[in-house]
Amino acid sequence: VQLQASGGGLVQAGGSLRLSCAASGRTFRNYVMGWFRQAPGKEREYVAGISWGGGSEYYADSMKGRFTIWRDNAKSTVYLQMNSLSPEDTAIYYCAADPYIRSLATYDPTAWNYWGKGTQVTVSS
Repeated sequence: VQLQASGGGLVQAGGSLRLSCAASGRTFRNYVMGWFRQAPGKEREYVAGISWGGGSEYYADSMKGRFTIWRDNAKSTVYLQMNSLSPEDTAIYYCAADPYIRSLATYDPTAWNYWGKGTQVTVSS
């Protein structure tokens, strides 16, 4: 499956952004989808994940209550709504997919086999 993330940009602290990740090439509904981010000089960090049908979601602690993940299988797209952004959220955001992820709390990036190129999110103070 090929993934293409979009929607990043520059936003002021307290603002919002919505990221999208469009998938192509394989049956989208067969893949668990996730979002990761990577800030300069830091390791790639798990943000959120969503199950095949969209019925289950998982968020890393620092994203809970601010970020929302959902998917539209008819459009082969997963979304990440990010609210109350702070400069600490500045990073490149990547979408990831895998058909065999058993737990949405899969923080290890190496467990996810398919990646998009990422979209830059910059939050100014």
